[in-house]
Amino acid sequence: MTTDLSTPLIIEVSLNGSVSPDANPHVPYADEDIVAQALECMAAGAALVHNHTRDPVFGSTGRMDAEDYARPWRELLRHRPDAILTPTMPVGPDGVPVETRYAHIEAMAEEGLIAQGLVDPGSFNITAPLPDGSFAPTTLVYRNDARDSHYYIEACRRHGLGMSISIFEPGFVKFIMAHERAGKLPPGGILKFYFGADSMPFGLPPTEKALEAYLEMIVGTRLPWLVSSFGDDCVGCGLAEAAIRRGGHVQVGIEPYGGPRQPRNVELVEEVVDLARRLGRPIATPAQAAEIMNLPSYPVRFAAAA
Repeated sequence: MTTDLSTPLIIEVSLNGSVSPDANPHVPYADEDIVAQALECMAAGAALVHNHTRDPVFGSTGRMDAEDYARPWRELLRHRPDAILTPTMPVGPDGVPVETRYAHIEAMAEEGLIAQGLVDPGSFNITAPLPDGSFAPTTLVYRNDARDSHYYIEACRRHGLGMSISIFEPGFVKFIMAHERAGKLPPGGILKFYFGADSMPFGLPPTEKALEAYLEMIVGTRLPWLVSSFGDDCVGCGLAEAAIRRGGHVQVGIEPYGGPRQPRNVELVEEVVDLARRLGRPIATPAQAAEIMNLPSYPVRFAAAA
């Protein structure tokens, strides 16, 4: 794990998530808005783009429409064939097989739109705070059992994808590190440490001490890592600076942002770029990011032909 400040900084922008236009009028969901904001953020310094479609992650049938992702991404790749794109996947009702939940990702891999597949190696409870700050008594679980997590890893291997590894809790790290020590991970990937503010039902707090706990868990890993602060301002709370100084990378965007403002995605990217420059870290291009993450199929087939 490097602390070399000469390593280019990978910036991922997470464009929307489940944020409503009432919460932030700048959040993009229409195809043309996703393309326009992704291009704007890439021009500002983002190398990775993550977005959701209007298909809900929670409370759905457990299936997402691959075409809802593919339409804007085909257009984006025509303008920026170097873009590195990452989708999400749904939480299905009991009995929905993992193959169904992951089908849209595999369809995009087969078309050649993506160089990264999603790996979520664990589960956590989904709830929201009540007015008094306690968490509501919901029954919803973001569920990825060990069989599911094995499936995601092997799907990435099968399709020649790098792994976008979501880390919501420390147990997620243990699963991945055990597989790495056993030599069972395919080539390519990045660990994404999702820290959570007190209003979030998951994650370590977005602090330097919490980051150190994660870094202790991954000593010896070959995988790069980034930080994201859900329910907080990743730059404002100091987490981005702590990561940049330690050789890590940063995700920002309207999806994870929590703060008093209603920022545009590009503003959040620009803040990380300014911080990195003050700290002496160069900004990674998508090609440099792909090299750092060791993505085996980058550039993807569609991008290579564009």
